[in-house]
Amino acid sequence: MEERFLTKVENEDGLMRESSSGAIVNVDKGAWEAARQRARATQKSRDELRKQVREINTLKCEMHEIKSMLQTIMDKQ
Repeated sequence: MEERFLTKVENEDGLMRESSSGAIVNVDKGAWEAARQRARATQKSRDELRKQVREINTLKCEMHEIKSMLQTIMDKQ
């Protein structure tokens, strides 16, 4: 099995190059955690927006039902 070594990427803190594949690896745990936090916050915002859209659509449907009922009442008079 080939040994793998990480070498520092020039002018880039927190990035290392893996010797066998040449892949760039982020070894900055703080940056990784910050990215995960941003992803969680973005997902939470999307979820909240979806919830609000569902609530608006529910209200629209209920308003349509009320309007139909009122129209029925007006037609009977």
